Amino acid sequence: MMRYCFTFSLLIALFACSQKETITTIPPVPAQPAATVYTWLVLGDSYSIGQGVTEGERFPAQTVTLLLQQGLAFQQPTYIATTGWTTGNLQYGINSANPNPHTIVSLLIGVNDQYTRRDTIGYRERFTQLLVKSIELAKGKKQNVFVLSIPDYSVTPFAASYDTARIRLELDWFNAINRNVTSAYGCSYLDITASSKEARYNRSLLASDGLHPSGVLYKQWADRLAPLIIQALK
Repeated sequence: MMRYCFTFSLLIALFACSQKETITTIPPVPAQPAATVYTWLVLGDSYSIGQGVTEGERFPAQTVTLLLQQGLAFQQPTYIATTGWTTGNLQYGINSANPNPHTIVSLLIGVNDQYTRRDTIGYRERFTQLLVKSIELAKGKKQNVFVLSIPDYSVTPFAASYDTARIRLELDWFNAINRNVTSAYGCSYLDITASSKEARYNRSLLASDGLHPSGVLYKQWADRLAPLIIQALK
C-alpha cells in the first residue's frame, strides 16, 4: 500500500513539473517612440504676422499646412511680429517675450527700417544680432534658421505717391545686407522679392489695403519654403 501511494505521488509530481514546463510567457510589447512634434518661431513684422489676411493665410500657417500634408507633425507657429516693427522693435519684442527654443525659426525684417529712413550700417548691426539670436532660439542649429528677403512694396498702389525708384534702390541695399549676413552665418535664405514685384501687374497678389501681400502671394512663398524646411529636418 505504501509503495502504491509513493508511486502515485511521484506521478503527480512529474505531471505537475511537465505542466509547468509547457507554460510560455508572452513578451511585453515594446513601447513605441512618440512622434516628433516640431515647433516654429516666426520673427518679423507685418509680412510675418500677415497684415490684411486671415490667420490661416499667413505664409507660416500655409507652410505648416504643407508640412502636415507631408507627414511632419508641426504645431501652429508662434509669432513675435507686429505691423510697423523695425529691427530695433523686434529686438525689444524678443527680449520681452523671452521665448523658449523652437525647432524652426524664420526671420523677415527690414522694410520699416527702410521706410523710416534708418541707416544701413545700423541695420546691418541689428540684423546680425537678430540672426545670432535666431540661431540660439533654434537650439544652435543654423540649418534650421530661415531668412526671407524684404518684399518690394514700390510696386503697390500704396507707394504710388512716393519716389518708387528710391524705394527699390534702398530695398536692394537692405536686402544685400541681410543676404550677405545670412550667408556669412550659414543659414538658409529665401529671396521672395522677385515674386513680390509681380504685384505691379497682378493685383490678386495684394491684400485689400493695397500694400501687403494677399493669401495668394503668401501661398507662393509657402510652396518654396516648405521643401527647404523638409530638407533641413531630414
